[in-house]
Amino acid sequence: MKKTPFFCSWICILFTVFGYTQTNGIGFSAVGKGVATTFLTDYQCLGINPSALGWGTGYSAKHFTFGSSEFGFGISSDVLTKDKLSNFMQTIKNQVFGNTYTASDLAAQKASLLNYVNAGVSLDMTYNWAGLAYQSKVFGGIGFNIRETYQWYTKLSENTSDVIFNGKYASVFDSLRIVNNGDTTIIQNSTISHPDSLSMVIGGFLKNPNSLNDLLKGSQIKMSWDRTYNFGYGRSIFGVKNTFEIFAGIGARIIKSMAMFDLDGTKNKPSLISAFAPSFNLSTINSLKGKTINLSSTDFLPPAIGNGYSFDYAMSAIIGGKLKVAIAFNNIGLITYDKNVYKLKDTLVSEVTMSNLYDFTTLNPIEQLVQRGGIVTLEGTNKYTIATPANFRLGSSYHFKNRLSIGIDIVAPLNSNQPGNIRNSVISIGGDLKLFKWLQLSLGYLGGGVYAHNLPVGVTFIKNEGKFECGIASRDAVSFFSDRSHSLSIALGFARFRL
Repeated sequence: MKKTPFFCSWICILFTVFGYTQTNGIGFSAVGKGVATTFLTDYQCLGINPSALGWGTGYSAKHFTFGSSEFGFGISSDVLTKDKLSNFMQTIKNQVFGNTYTASDLAAQKASLLNYVNAGVSLDMTYNWAGLAYQSKVFGGIGFNIRETYQWYTKLSENTSDVIFNGKYASVFDSLRIVNNGDTTIIQNSTISHPDSLSMVIGGFLKNPNSLNDLLKGSQIKMSWDRTYNFGYGRSIFGVKNTFEIFAGIGARIIKSMAMFDLDGTKNKPSLISAFAPSFNLSTINSLKGKTINLSSTDFLPPAIGNGYSFDYAMSAIIGGKLKVAIAFNNIGLITYDKNVYKLKDTLVSEVTMSNLYDFTTLNPIEQLVQRGGIVTLEGTNKYTIATPANFRLGSSYHFKNRLSIGIDIVAPLNSNQPGNIRNSVISIGGDLKLFKWLQLSLGYLGGGVYAHNLPVGVTFIKNEGKFECGIASRDAVSFFSDRSHSLSIALGFARFRL
């Protein structure tokens, strides 16, 4: 059994337990209320609304904010239930830790996996390595953070999932090629069922070869793993404090990408572009000749195989010191992959020799597709440039003194087909209630995109007039009590300081 790098396997396990969406960044307080555009300040607003850097920290005597170890994890699917998620989690744990399977385990896990990938499943993880911001009335605000983001979306047609999960035994093949005592024979797929006979099958065969479009039509697999170095500056540009003020902000980031996979079979002709660091152990990709980099498969963090940049632009207003309105265009830029880059070679499919899929991580469907004897054939290319997953945000909130705040957000993708972007527009309503100086509760509603009707909830603990903050939040409180919730989520933060 091939093993993905330790970090990738670790990510896969976390994905099965928690859920998160990239619409509200990584601020745990924003996750708990579902709105972020006019709530986050300091380094947390980078990628959300950099003009908020000009608003100050919210504590008049404090100008520096720094933090680390903020997490967000996620899984969302229209068919998500606790039982199916449990089976999905057990599948990945078995694969990573080498646990043994029972026949009933395999049947339950396979059924859950097929349900997920046929309906569509979205996974992502975000980790903030470190963040720092300085904000003052005269200077405005400047912020910096380093963020790790892993995102994966898969939706497979019945034909694609049939071949990925069943391999050479898939029902799409009208014939099977078997070897018996050295003799090779082609028989009808429907005439073989005995385990001894199945063990002699060496390939699924199509008498009339199909185009890739027939097998991949309607399927999508989009995956990205990026590390970003984010910068931003925002300040007041016009107006009078507590009466009417206009703020502007700009953000920029340097992007280091460790992996990208983009299969799109929803158009007239399927397309596929791939770039992975060798440590992912995708044997076929790594064995192809081209511009590659050498790396041990035991390395914790792969080096970049793609580099890019993007920008954020935002404007906001504070009216009467209580009403905030903001608009932002985020992550507008490009990433160029120039190492280990491969694209789809358009061929007819006549025979598949790969085995069926027993283990599962987010990389397994990709590996099944590209391995020798799989569905697709790849060819090397010098480099490939894609647009970054850009989005548009519009938000507003009203703040009743320092006790109660309520707001609304609309987040929409500017290029929804890019790996790592949200699929559709999302609208959310939520707010904060500060019960005591040290305790803030958050609650909201989130809907749209892959999210049906979610109820975010969060708790933030505040010590010494904002000097220290920590908290925990979930994008959907219902998921902890109902078997019918379509997402599971958690966001954590336990090391935020203001000075």
